[in-house]
Amino acid sequence: MGNYLKYSFFLLLISCITKEDNITKVFELPKKLKEISGITYDSKADIIWTLEDSGNENKIYALDKNGQIERTITVNQTDNIDWEDITLDTKGDLYIGDFGNNDNTRTDLCIYKLNASELTSEQVNPDYKVLFYYPEQTDFPPKKKALFYDCEAFFEFKNNFYLFTKNRSKGFDGTTFLYKIPNAPGTHKATLMGSFITCNDYTTCAITSAAMSTDEKKIVLLGHSKVWLFENFVGDDFLKGTATELELNHFSQKEAICFKDATTLLIADEKTKKIGGNVYQSKIATLKSKP
Repeated sequence: MGNYLKYSFFLLLISCITKEDNITKVFELPKKLKEISGITYDSKADIIWTLEDSGNENKIYALDKNGQIERTITVNQTDNIDWEDITLDTKGDLYIGDFGNNDNTRTDLCIYKLNASELTSEQVNPDYKVLFYYPEQTDFPPKKKALFYDCEAFFEFKNNFYLFTKNRSKGFDGTTFLYKIPNAPGTHKATLMGSFITCNDYTTCAITSAAMSTDEKKIVLLGHSKVWLFENFVGDDFLKGTATELELNHFSQKEAICFKDATTLLIADEKTKKIGGNVYQSKIATLKSKP
C-alpha cells in the first residue's frame, strides 16, 4: 500500500471512529423484547418503560439501568392492535399510543391512560381511553400518494397530546404532520397544527418516535439515522421553533426516543439480523457539535 493510500485509509478509519461517537450503547435489550416500539424514562424510579408493537402482548415493561426487566404489567381491557409509542406526563401517569396505521385503514385509533399509582401492580386497568380521528382523512385507505395517517410518535404536554405522523405515501417527500388531541376521555377530532419536511429518503427520514425534554424547552423527532431538534418555540408552536437536523452517524431500525434529562437522549432500536437491539445514549451538545 503506497503512502497516499495509507494516509487515505487512516483518514477513513479516523472518520469511522468519530462517527460512532455520536451515540453510545448503554445496554442490550432483553431477548424477549424483539419489537420494541417506544420508550420513556421515569427519573423518580430510575427505570425505562417500554412496549412492543402489533402482534405482541398487551403488556408494558420496566427496565432497570442494566436493561433487565424489573416489572411486567398486563394492561387489561385493551388489545395491542399496534402500540407504537409510550410517554409520561409530569405527574408520572403513563400513556400508550395505539395508533399504528400502516395501511391507513384504521378507524379505532386511540391512546390509553395508566395512572401512576397503579404501576406497581402486575395488572392494571386503564384510567380512560382517548379515541381520535384525523378530519383530513376521508378515504380508508386513501390513494397511495396520500398515505399520511400512520403514526409512531407522540408526547403529552399541558393536558394535550402531540402526534407526528409517519408518511407512507408513494413518492415520499419527508412530510410529517403535527396533530393535537385533548388529554381527556371520549372521541376527539385531531387538530392539524402544521407540517415539517425531513428529507425525501424514506429509509432515513420517516418519523418513528418523538419526545419533549424534561425542562419543556426542546422536542425531538427520530429517524433511523437522524434526530430533528426543535428549540426556541413559544407555547406549543413547536414547528416555528429553531429546527436543527442532527446526524447520529449510526444506521439501524431506531423506533424509540426519550429524554433522560434536559440534555440527554435515550434511543432504542429493534434487532434486525445482527444489528441493533440496544438502548443508546447521546448528549444534545455532542450531536450539535459533530458532523
